[in-house]
Amino acid sequence: FHPPANNTKLNGHFRLPLGYQMDASYYYLKLRWNIPCGPNSVITFPGAVWLKPWYWWSWPILPLGFSWHEQRRNTLGYGAEMPMVMMEAVLFLGIIAVTHVARPTFSKLCYRRLDKSVMIYTTGVKFLAMASILAAYVVPFFIIPHTIHPLIGWSLYLLGTFALCSIVINAFLFPTLAVITPAIGIFGALLAMAYPWYKDGVYRA
Repeated sequence: FHPPANNTKLNGHFRLPLGYQMDASYYYLKLRWNIPCGPNSVITFPGAVWLKPWYWWSWPILPLGFSWHEQRRNTLGYGAEMPMVMMEAVLFLGIIAVTHVARPTFSKLCYRRLDKSVMIYTTGVKFLAMASILAAYVVPFFIIPHTIHPLIGWSLYLLGTFALCSIVINAFLFPTLAVITPAIGIFGALLAMAYPWYKDGVYRA
């Protein structure tokens, strides 16, 4: 919203023109809009609180989320989130490098070969392995800045998932493909949902 240059204020109640406030659900019916108003319009996104266009995970589920972030990139930018993004990227790359270098001794510290006939031990190892894999896919989701650009957010999420999965692979001596299969599925789903590249979707009548 750009206020008037002369700082004038309106008094009373005024009716907004038709199309000033558009429901995003109308867009998803035909993947386009015909907005019968000028450039000053508001687009609302009703629905779940955690599924809004300003969250990086909402794209490509909400194609308009990418357009929303393009508007933010051209106005406010992402200067507030980028330092945290850079630190997390360096952290994830460091984890990958450390686990790769310390791979011969890492499994000996985390996986001792005790008597496998003990039921408590085997059950504990299985539970710890499943919890570690689950944490590898959940933790990056919560530590990434929520309002970062979707392309940066998904790239950092996949990088963080791979970094934490590398710890699980080396600690429990799991096959790499079995652990990163969900990440491959997530990446494939992103490619399928993001293609074809969605246009802005807003057409001024």
